[in-house]
Order: sequence, then C-alpha cells, then structure tokens
Amino acid sequence: DGALDGFGINVAQYSLLSNLKRMDQPSISSLAEAMGLDRSTLGRNLRVLEGAGLVKMTEGEDQRNRVVCLTPAGVERLKAALPAWEAAQQRLMDRLGEEKRTQLLQLLDELAGSD
Repeated sequence: DGALDGFGINVAQYSLLSNLKRMDQPSISSLAEAMGLDRSTLGRNLRVLEGAGLVKMTEGEDQRNRVVCLTPAGVERLKAALPAWEAAQQRLMDRLGEEKRTQLLQLLDELAGSD
C-alpha cells in the first residue's frame, strides 16, 4: 500500500482497477470470479471506487447483471499509479531474486486455486 500513497487507492483497489481495464466492462460476477472474490466483497470495494468516481456500474443486457467500467478518472488514476506500482514490483524482485519470486508466484497461484 505504501507504494501507492498519494494516489488515493490501495493495492486491492489498484488490482481491481487493473482487472477492469484488462477485462473491458465485465459483469460483477465475471469480475469476482476472475479476481477470486465473492460478489459481496467485490461489491463493497466497487462502491468505494464508484464513490471516488473511478468506476461506473450500469445495467447489463440482463437486468439481473450489472456491468462495471472504468471512468476516465479511473483510467487516469491507474495510469498515474503505474510507475509507482512497477517500481514496487522491481524492489520486490531485487530483494527476492528471480528464483524466490517465481516460487512466491507459484505459491500464490496454489493458494488462489484452493478453496
């Protein structure tokens, strides 16, 4: 979170915004599934970002489903925070080294896959 100080978002919110950009207007359900979150947790996080004007939720084709998209402000916030995020990732890489970083990512993948 410290790497994102000054951008008004935390790591979880940065991840959410990044996933929104990558997925291009997903439903809440598909975004929750992609991020490994339950809908209620994701919904709370989305409401915070919506209140900050960074995301917008609209009705999807099916009225039971809501679609989420980045606002122009959300795109700009993500773009502004990217260099700080990349620098934090590089510091982690420098500290761990390639082998330990690879092991860490494998462990995180295993955790994400387990229920």
